[in-house]
Amino acid sequence: MKNIVIAIALTLCYVGATADTEDSTASKQTLPSITLKNSEGDNVDIASYATNGKITIISFWATWCKPCIKELRNINEVLDDWVDDYGVELVAISVDDSRNTARVKPFADGQGWDFDILLDPNGEVQRALNVTNPPVTFLIDQNGKIVYTHTGYLEGDELDLEDHIVELQD
Repeated sequence: MKNIVIAIALTLCYVGATADTEDSTASKQTLPSITLKNSEGDNVDIASYATNGKITIISFWATWCKPCIKELRNINEVLDDWVDDYGVELVAISVDDSRNTARVKPFADGQGWDFDILLDPNGEVQRALNVTNPPVTFLIDQNGKIVYTHTGYLEGDELDLEDHIVELQD
């Protein structure tokens, strides 16, 4: 039974990684007010990222999702430049279930990731934003509106994300 669950999860992750879709209509919805724990165990209301006046990238990921990890690694490589050039911030929301949340912080620390990591083990934010399979990336403008959504990850998608960030510059 466990092998079947793992096989299904890997298949869904692969399907999500190859689904190169985006919301070009820009839903203009805002982040819901839901409190999650960060990797340090502190409570964080995700809506606070929509009210700080910054461009925010929110990436849904999991420790078991290879495309998610590749996306975050590639974004992390350019993140310092993006912070300097565009004033963006990155928030990675782990969709690992409650059995695996203890592995998230050591995993992220091992990757050298220095951005906010939140835990959504019960899928509250996932449900609120209609996230079915990671990786899913949202771009939030300076006014707190979701202006771009991308599902899946293929090498170079971070360049497309940067193009959308540039469009948000004054």
